Order: sequence, then C-alpha cells, then structure tokens
Amino acid sequence: MKYLRFVLLGILLSPSAWAGGADELGKLADDYWQWQLREFPESATWLGDNRYNDRLTDLAPAAIERRKSDMRVFRDRAAAIDAAGLAGQDALSLELLNYELGLAVDGQKFPSEYLAIEQLDGPQLAFPQLLGVMPVRTVRDYENYIARLNAFPDYLGQVQVLLEKGIKTGWTQPAGPLRSIPQQIEEQLSGDPVKSTLYAPFTKFPDAIASADRERLGNSARKAIAEAVFTALKKLHDFARDTYLPAGRQQIAAASLPDGKAYYDYQIRDYTTTALGADRIHEIGLAEIKRIRAEMEKVVADSGYKGSFDEFLAYLRTDPRFYYTQPEDLLIGYRDIAKRADEQLPTLFAELPRLPYGVRAFPDYEAPSQTTARYYPGAEDGARAGVFMANLYKLDSRPKYEMEALTLHEAVPGHHLQIARAQELKGLPAFRRNAGYTAYVEGWGLYAESLGAEMGFYADPYSRFGQLTYEMWRACRLVVDTGMHAKGWSRQQAIDFMKDNTAKTELDIVVEIDRYIVWPGQALAYKLGELKIKELRARARQALGGKFDLRRFHNAVLDNGPLPLEVLEREIDRWIAGQR
Repeated sequence: MKYLRFVLLGILLSPSAWAGGADELGKLADDYWQWQLREFPESATWLGDNRYNDRLTDLAPAAIERRKSDMRVFRDRAAAIDAAGLAGQDALSLELLNYELGLAVDGQKFPSEYLAIEQLDGPQLAFPQLLGVMPVRTVRDYENYIARLNAFPDYLGQVQVLLEKGIKTGWTQPAGPLRSIPQQIEEQLSGDPVKSTLYAPFTKFPDAIASADRERLGNSARKAIAEAVFTALKKLHDFARDTYLPAGRQQIAAASLPDGKAYYDYQIRDYTTTALGADRIHEIGLAEIKRIRAEMEKVVADSGYKGSFDEFLAYLRTDPRFYYTQPEDLLIGYRDIAKRADEQLPTLFAELPRLPYGVRAFPDYEAPSQTTARYYPGAEDGARAGVFMANLYKLDSRPKYEMEALTLHEAVPGHHLQIARAQELKGLPAFRRNAGYTAYVEGWGLYAESLGAEMGFYADPYSRFGQLTYEMWRACRLVVDTGMHAKGWSRQQAIDFMKDNTAKTELDIVVEIDRYIVWPGQALAYKLGELKIKELRARARQALGGKFDLRRFHNAVLDNGPLPLEVLEREIDRWIAGQR
C-alpha cells in the first residue's frame, strides 16, 4: 500500500512546460492517481476500480527501477508548478504532492523492495485477500479472477528474485517473526482445488451467467488453482523454509541492515510525518507510560481489587469471566458493540459517511499470525462495504475488556468513519481522498478509542482498564520499537516490557512484537498522531471557549482528508481563527 504514493503517467515534458497554476496542478494530480491505479492494480481493486482486475503488480527489477525513475520525474514536475497563483485546496494539494514525492524519492536509497515477504501482509496472504474483494457478477469478472490465478506463479517468481537479491545484499527480514509462513501456506494447499477458498466464487454463479459459461469457467478455475496457484505456493513454501528462513537476519534491529540507522530514521520520518528522532520518541513513550500507569492504578483501586498491580494483570489474563468460550459469541460481541457505537455518532460529528461496514472473522489459516483485529476499507464508489476483521483464534487471548476500545478503533468512530469520510469528500483530488499518512490514520484510530467514555462505553472498571491498556500498549510501542531498532533491545526484552506494563495476553504481545520487528517505525505513528489530535482539541477548546463545538472540530480534522501532522496542525489553527 505504501507504493500508492509513487507516481507517473504519460509523456514526460520538460519542466518549463509544466510551470503554471491550477490547470497544471489538476493535470498532475490526475496523472498521479491514474498511474498509481495502473501500476498497482491490486490497490485499484481494493478501491473499487476494476479496470485492472486481470493483472498483478509487475515486480521485475526493470519495472521497479522504471517506477523509481517515474517518481523522480513526477517530483520535478510538481516542483516546477508555480505555487504563487494557487490558493485554498489547490495550494494544499500542491504542498502534499511535493511532500509525498520528495519523501518517496528520498527513500529510494534503500532497497526495501527486497523485504518482499512477511507474516502479516506477505503475498501468501495478500493474494487470497485480494481475490476475496474482487467482484464476481459477470463473465468478464470471472475471467479476470481466473487471469489473476494464472498470473500468480510469475508474480511469486518475481518475489523470489527480490528475496534472493536481498539475501545477497544483506537486505533480509529477521528469520524469527517469519517462522509461521510455511504453515500459512500449508493450510492453503488442500490438494483438491474445489476445497480451496479461492474456488468459492465458482460454487454459486449469478443467475445471469449461462450454464455453458459456468462449466467453462469452473473448469478453468480448477485447472488454474491446481496447476498454477498450488504449484506456485508450494514453491514459495519450500523456498521460504529451506532457503529464506535459514538466510534471514539473526539480529532484529533495522539498524542491522546495510546503512540501517539511516533506514530506520527514514522509516520514522515516513510513518510519523515528523522530524522526531528515535531518542526523543523513546522519551515521549516513557513519559506516557508513567502518566497512563497512574490512571490504571486508580482504576484498579476503584474496582475494589485488593492485590498488587501485577496480580491484577494476572487476574485479567486468567479469570474465565473475561473470555468467551465460543468463537461465534466473540464475533457477536464485536457486532453488538459496533451497533451501539453507530447510534452515538451524531453526537460527535456534524457530517457522517454513507458507506456501511461489516464485522467478520479472519480465516483460520491467517488468524494465528494476525493481529487482534484489522480494518479493510470499502470501495470508493460504495460498491463494497468496509470490513472490521476480528481474530477469533485462541479465545483465551481475546479478553472482553479490550473489545470496546478495539471496535471503536477499527470501525467507528475510528478507521471506517475516517477512511469512508475521506473517500466521500467532494472537490478533493483522488490522491488526497485516499492518502495514507500513518500518523494521521492510526492517530485518529487511537484518538477514537478515547471518545468511548463520551459515547457511553467503558462503564465498568474492567472496560476502562482495557481502554487504558490499549493506550498503554501504544505508548509502549514508542519504547519497544525504538528500543529494538535503535537501542539494541532483544525481542524477549521487548516482550517482557509489554507484559510488565499492559494486561494484554502473551500470545497477543508476541504477535505484536513480531509485527514491530518486520515493520520498523510503523508502530510509532499511533501514539504520536493521537497526542497531536488531543493537543489540537485542547487548543481549540481553550481558544474558542463557549464557541467550541466538538462535532465541528472533528469534521475540521477529517474534512481535508489525511494530512501530515504538521500540516494538520496548521489547518486546525486556521480553522480556529475562522471560528473566532
């Protein structure tokens, strides 16, 4: 998804031909977006643009180098536009283009494309997820689906070439977090293509598809799954098990990569949209942990529990009252919370998105290595709803007291509300409606958790402690991410730190720590983004006094689409001045 920011299209003119105002900007913004959709067809599918549903991203080295060159051309093209004649949203759009393209080009010194596999979003998981959101309504839809099945072997072959180059250059993932990949693949190799989840669309066709087409398409799908997909997955399985994992880094730090310190600094800048360094972020995390710990201890005292803090954590992790015993009950519990949250949204927002969302479970082969939950956006045209994915694996690691905070983060008023609202904004170019600045997006998600008390949630001390546990979890991320990647912390040291400071279960902690290892810097975005939004809310309330309207403040945060944090601060300051 990160590559969505990287752009180019069409005939490359000299910079002098691009200088100008709004017309040039509009052309550039459209070229930027159309290039992204064409070059990364999986992203187009996820957004509901089905023009490229028969193909996968070209990961050949030559294609990657061409895209890097494209980025540099686009950066120069944006820099040549005269900003003096632009105002309002046009000026902001140009600023964002310059920001994104400059950041993308700066990152080209690091061959991060060699890190083309991991246990959370690697191709062994991303491919079935992609097919799961493809439309299957017409013969053409089914033919596109089959075309992607048949394209998968070449795609995985390109992935393997990148991984082999990574082995030769020292750009590999740490082996430990990837240990589950062979098992993830094995659970998809049913032997019988009809039993594969990939064959599901061919078990029930729409009425409009003729019987002759059904037979032809079904035969083609079975052949593609058996001969193309299964064969390619088995090859990836053997390569991962026998070659890649043995060659993986034993050190977990991003700093252990070639030029790794500079790479981690870049990752921090990319994910947080700030100039903060690892040391300063580590300090912010420790300060937040101290503050949140004091609130947690007060909740423990208010609950009437008589033991120590550590004993309270053990109580929460082990007492059966806090856990469901049936997976379907856990899923129903999430759906109930989501419905109650929907009811409260008009009290907090002046305008709401129209796109609905659903609550579903991760598939069994994916769940053991997945996080507690994730959100997958809906289609931009409204043809597919957003989805809050819940993990039902090992129910004794999914406590009830975390469910309210998690639902508010992933569904509403968190990711679904923010992303759907951005997609529906009128008058903004598509690259802004679908932007993905992690500090903004995840910062909003964490901020949304804090709105629970205003929505009638966290009514008992255990759910309140669960919300604080989630906030503490994000504060701990600032410490363990910088600790592992910049300060020499071991994986076990990071696990122990999380266990000492949160009520999260050990399985959850282990999965999270392995996530931070393979996604260096990403975990820093949540707390830094949340702190900035809370700072801006306090500033607006103080400046406006009785004129402060929380509903309109929230829409002021949302209605420019995602923004880097410094730009968000400036725009909210401008909104405050306008409200005065």
